[in-house]
Amino acid sequence: MTDPKLIFCLEAVPDVETTTSTAVVSHLEQLALQQGLTSIYKTCDSIEGLEESLSTLLYDDPDFKNFEIIYFVLQGAHNNICIDDYYYSLEEIAECFEGKLTGKILHFANTKTLELTNEEAQYFLDVTGARALSGYGVTNETLSSILLDRAFFGLCQEQEEITEVVEELHQRHFALCKRLDFRLYY
Repeated sequence: MTDPKLIFCLEAVPDVETTTSTAVVSHLEQLALQQGLTSIYKTCDSIEGLEESLSTLLYDDPDFKNFEIIYFVLQGAHNNICIDDYYYSLEEIAECFEGKLTGKILHFANTKTLELTNEEAQYFLDVTGARALSGYGVTNETLSSILLDRAFFGLCQEQEEITEVVEELHQRHFALCKRLDFRLYY
C-alpha cells in the first residue's frame, strides 16, 4: 500500500466560536482508532471561513499532497451549498479553487444532496482539477451517511482506482448505497 491518504474535513456550523463536539468529530475519531485514518477537522460559519480553511491547507500544510479526501459536511441541495443562510453554487466554489484541488476526491456527507448534471460535474472537475466528486442524492434526517462515508474512506485507502472503490462499496453496502443514493462523478 502507498502512503495513507489523509482526510481533511470541513463542517459548516452556526458559529465557529462555540465549541461543541459534533457527530462528525466522533466519526473521525473512530476512523483514526479503528482504521488508522488520519484526519484534520475544521469548522466554518461563512464562505470566507471555508475559503480560508482550504487555502490554509493548500498553502501552509507541507503534507497537502497526502490529503486525498476533502470531506464536506455542509447543508445545501442540488448544485448549491448553504453556509450562514447564503447559497453558493459549486461553480462559484470551483472558481475559488481553480486548479488547486488536483487529484483530490471531494466527498459530501448526506447533509447536502449532490444532484449535478454531467456538464456541471465535468465543469467542477475540470476547473478545480479534482479527481472525483462524490456524495448522495438523498438527505435523510434519521439516517446519517457516516457509516457509508467511513466505508468509502477505508476503501479509498485500499484501492487506487476510484471506480473499483465504488464497485466494492456497492458490493459491501448495497442497501445503504441504494437508500442514500450514493453518487460519484469523475
